[in-house]
Amino acid sequence: MSVSSAVPASVSASAPTQAELLDFVRRAVADADLIASLPLDPEGRTWVRLEGPGGSEAWLIGWPPGTGTGWHDHADSVGAFMTASGELRENSLAVRLPTDGWTTLELTEGVDRERRLATGQGRAFGRHHVHEVLNESTDRHAISVHAYYPPLPRIRRYSRTAQTLRLEQVERPEDWQ
Repeated sequence: MSVSSAVPASVSASAPTQAELLDFVRRAVADADLIASLPLDPEGRTWVRLEGPGGSEAWLIGWPPGTGTGWHDHADSVGAFMTASGELRENSLAVRLPTDGWTTLELTEGVDRERRLATGQGRAFGRHHVHEVLNESTDRHAISVHAYYPPLPRIRRYSRTAQTLRLEQVERPEDWQ
């Protein structure tokens, strides 16, 4: 699905900062008509592309109960996301991983972080931020808004078993069409 939102993109001569992306997702979450316009599917995530600030890529995403992203990063993009409805859990790693040249890493103890993001809560993140986002509800959809800059050049997907993180796949924009 690809549509433009009613949330105006800010005009900027430079790349949007993490704070500007967070401000954008905050304003989008506050747009009740935009949030209500997202069609929800009982089994799979749904999404609508939005016009983000300063050439950023932005998405309105619906999360059915029990769905998640799996472990991934957004490569060289910075980003922000906020929950518009429901609650999401973000598991992340508090360590910077090498960007290339590996397929398996042993993580040290203490690198795991967990955030619960209820309606109206969000966060910004830097480049190479490794995380997974989950809707753990058994009976309620969650909706969120995400923004990335530069527009996603690739997403690296990982599997995780205990303290072992394994690179499984590298996706590029043409894979998402």
